[in-house]
Amino acid sequence: MPTDLSNRFLRVVEAAAIAAARTMGNGERKRSDHVAVEAMRRVLADIPMRGRIVIGEGERDEAPMLHIGEELGTGGADAPRIDIAVDPLEGTNLCASGAHGAIAVLAASEEGGLLHAPDSYMQKLVVGPRARGRIDLDAPVRENLQNIADSMSREIEDLLIVVLDRPRHHKLMADIRAAGARIRLITDGDLAPGISACITGTGVHAVMGIGAAPEGVITAAAVRCLGGEMQGRLVEASPTDRARAAKMGIADFDQRWTETMLAPGERLIVAATGVTDAPLVRGVTFFGNGCRTHSVVMGLEVPRRIRFVDTIHVDDTDDLEVRM
Repeated sequence: MPTDLSNRFLRVVEAAAIAAARTMGNGERKRSDHVAVEAMRRVLADIPMRGRIVIGEGERDEAPMLHIGEELGTGGADAPRIDIAVDPLEGTNLCASGAHGAIAVLAASEEGGLLHAPDSYMQKLVVGPRARGRIDLDAPVRENLQNIADSMSREIEDLLIVVLDRPRHHKLMADIRAAGARIRLITDGDLAPGISACITGTGVHAVMGIGAAPEGVITAAAVRCLGGEMQGRLVEASPTDRARAAKMGIADFDQRWTETMLAPGERLIVAATGVTDAPLVRGVTFFGNGCRTHSVVMGLEVPRRIRFVDTIHVDDTDDLEVRM
């Protein structure tokens, strides 16, 4: 997979974030998501590749754009085949209400490098590089927290664990509190916190709980790029979940997945741009003749590079105004 695709994918998530940010706070979550999808699709369609959406907005009959199986790009027979997982607007409610934490994100790999995850739930445990090898999805919460704390030479009380604020997590939250760790409850979107857990300085030490499986694949790709660890297991929340997983080639619904199993590609690229402010990246800001975006781009290439990109997009070059 050509290395210059990382810059092209950066422009994809920037376009989606800018489009979504213009709708911030309008209370129309579907519109926010729609404009992000349209912007992302428009830029993806112009990339010289043979791209295929493996995780998108849904199946063909449910999603008019960026549906699973959709092919994008201008490449001919010699162009690389690229599998793409997208979340044009993770945190649609966050964007619609103007709350922190909404991002536009994309993961890509060579063909076959991303699991075709069913649209179901997944139990997840995500930690950064220092805690790698010290967690167990099936271990008691206190044991995992102690191991994470020990790996960082801290006390459990110093840890900050991100959990989706859902009734299904009441016991998990009680266990975390009983162990003494701190919790940051979020209303939507565990993908950005999952990436944040792998980056020192975000203040996030782990993500625990049940979230969407497709977003788990994108998280896993980022975790691999950042050297962290992720474990997950599909959760049966609907009578059709097992059949849907089998249809997508998953033979063992109950198996425990690792980040390498979820995103096995050898040439991974992950790009994310903030829509609203988050610990990972700041949101889009607008000024008279343009806007400013903050993004993170990462890959598995050697030497490893994780880039934080601060970009000013100027609409009117006759009235150029660059701001710090």
